[in-house]
Formats: sequence, C-alpha cells, structure tokens
Amino acid sequence: MMLLSVLQANAVVLDIDANLKTVDAAAQRAAAARASLLLTPELFPVGYAPLRLHAELDPAVLPSIRGRLADIARTRGIGLVYSLPAPAADGGWHISATLLDAHGTVLLDYDKVHLFGEEERKAFSAAQAAPGVVDFDGIKTSLLICYDVEFPESVRAAAIRGAELLLVPTALSAGFEAVPQVLIRARALESQLNVAYANHSGHEDGCDFLGGSVVAGPDGSLLAAAGDGAALLFAEISTESVKAAREQVPYLKERHPELYREWED
Repeated sequence: MMLLSVLQANAVVLDIDANLKTVDAAAQRAAAARASLLLTPELFPVGYAPLRLHAELDPAVLPSIRGRLADIARTRGIGLVYSLPAPAADGGWHISATLLDAHGTVLLDYDKVHLFGEEERKAFSAAQAAPGVVDFDGIKTSLLICYDVEFPESVRAAAIRGAELLLVPTALSAGFEAVPQVLIRARALESQLNVAYANHSGHEDGCDFLGGSVVAGPDGSLLAAAGDGAALLFAEISTESVKAAREQVPYLKERHPELYREWED
C-alpha cells in the first residue's frame, strides 16, 4: 500500500521561481501526510504555453530547473513526478515527464507521443518510444502525458509491460470534462491498473484549465477527485487491488493482438 498525492494548481507562465515554490509547498504538505509520491501537472515548472515556451524559454536553464526539482524531492523526502521540455533528436523539444525517488534520483523518463493541437505540434516534436515501467516503493509504475492517456493503446502498452500505477501529468482545458470523469476511469478499468491524472487549474496565458484531477482504481472506481480550483489530492494505491481485478476478469491474458493486427490491416 502506498499513499499517492496529486497536485492541482495554477502555474505562472515562465515564472519558474513561483511555480517551483508551489511544487515545494505541495511536496512539504504531502510528505507531512506521509505520502510517498507527488504527481504534478504537465509542464508545470515553466507553465503551459507551448508557443511562448518555444519562443522565450532558454534551454540552458532546463538543467538547473531539474536540479532544483531534485532538491525538492531530496529535501522533502518524497518521490516526485514533474514535466518539462526535453531535447529531441531533431534539434527541437519533446514534452517530457520524469519520476524521481525520495533521494532526487531519476528512476524513469518518458517523452510525449501524442501531441494535442496546432500549438503543441508547432512547438514540440512527437516521440515514439513506448512507456517504460520501474519499481517505485514496490509498485510497478509508468508514465504517460496528457493526450497520450486518451489512446487505449498507450495505456495498454504500459499495462502489458507490467504497470500497476500509471502517472499522467496533464494540461486539459475547460470543456473536456468527459476525459477525467469518464475516460480516465475507463482506461483504469480496461487495463486494470491505477491511473493518476494531475491537471492545471485556473487561467494561464489565454487558456482556461478544467481542473478535475482524478485518481482511478483498477476496477474503474474513483479514489480521489478535485473540483476546478487548487487542490492536493491523496489516494491509497495497492498492488492487491490490481491483482484482484486481473484475476476476476483477465483482460490482459485474454487479448488476441495478432487478430487485432489482422483487423487493422
């Protein structure tokens, strides 16, 4: 059993000090509540504004931001998931997510595969690598980012690699309520794993964010949910619930991937 915390907050675009102060305060609160891990929203340390980041963010500052986030994890004694731009092979940037342990050590990196909308596609490059899986406090853990989780193939890729917990930094605007309320729970149910989804709240550089962060269990149950304002959610995550769900209805074992490939062809 592990206590997971999920930050929902309003970032200030390109005000790195203010955003890291928000992350640090949440990490302090979460650690005081004995949470093992804090999940934060997509691109939160720099704010979500793809075209402004592309035009104004100096890539030379990214290593120092990563260092400061590692210091937060180490100082507060809590695992941390953060999302930042990361160098891409084509000379541009990916949108990345990183999982740190409580010592500030990188356990897992992931780059976003499914970019959403014209601005993201102008500012960032789409990645191609499958989600990885690592052990975090005895729970097999994986990462996706925002729009990735809306594709069942992405979540299933993590599940068939053994993931029991999927951590998803996101930046979902208002008007897409069905994503956290319906789709996240469906993804958790169909691939029988825990899914935590951390969103921005409030207004940032022309975008109104939905909030609505959630944690869903492997049976599709709602373990925690936020409204439209700033929040720090907590949810108990267990491997036992994953095993029970997969034993009761063996979706993963009874797939026919070779048949599905024929159907697609």
